Amino acid sequence: MKKKKTKKQKTLAFPQQLQLEQYFASPIWWADEPSFVDKLNKVSDPYIEAAKKNLKPSIDERNKKFGNKGDMGNVFHSTSLINDPNFLELQNYVGATAHNLLGEMGFDLTNYQVFTTEMWVQEFAKKGGGHHTLHTHWNGHISGFYFLKASDATSMPLFEDPRAGNVMNLLPEKDKTKITYATTQINYKVKPGRMIFFPSYMPHQYVVDMGYEPFRFIHWNCQAIPKGVLNVVQKK
Repeated sequence: MKKKKTKKQKTLAFPQQLQLEQYFASPIWWADEPSFVDKLNKVSDPYIEAAKKNLKPSIDERNKKFGNKGDMGNVFHSTSLINDPNFLELQNYVGATAHNLLGEMGFDLTNYQVFTTEMWVQEFAKKGGGHHTLHTHWNGHISGFYFLKASDATSMPLFEDPRAGNVMNLLPEKDKTKITYATTQINYKVKPGRMIFFPSYMPHQYVVDMGYEPFRFIHWNCQAIPKGVLNVVQKK
């Protein structure tokens, strides 16, 4: 008997026949702007000293109970910098930049004005252990960092994929040394004068600092506020 010839099935010649379109990307911007470093380190010193003074009783009590570990594990967080004129130049710079970035993202800001609404400075413990767990900033549109004391030996920010659905269907990455569609975490090297901006919805954390070198940075939130709301506030 003669064997029947089987027809070869045609296969898609990927990617030649498929058109790639990319949607729902999340941007992160960075630049090196060292011009603020010296001044802001100096004027932020009193804030850090005040934060250390406030935490000293609780640190002393812990060390008395569990042995002297110095300031290990602490993060010294300042009060608000918004009303301090020493930080006004940075606030204006950050606010103007955030306005431009939101415009680049495609938002119509005709009826909005962008302000730096929150700003504070932080320093991690000399003994190490300082860190921040994963979080977002619900009360902002653009957030960011400006590093005053930092190096390859200090903590650094770690950003995570904001798409909850992607995390639910997570598969292993082929090569974690490359940034691909499978990448779920990005970290940024830090140094004095480096500035990072990102959408406030972006989950981020700070990896545990080992205490090898000082680590200090300024953090901010910017909001686009409707002009109608501003007019009401100004009339009051």
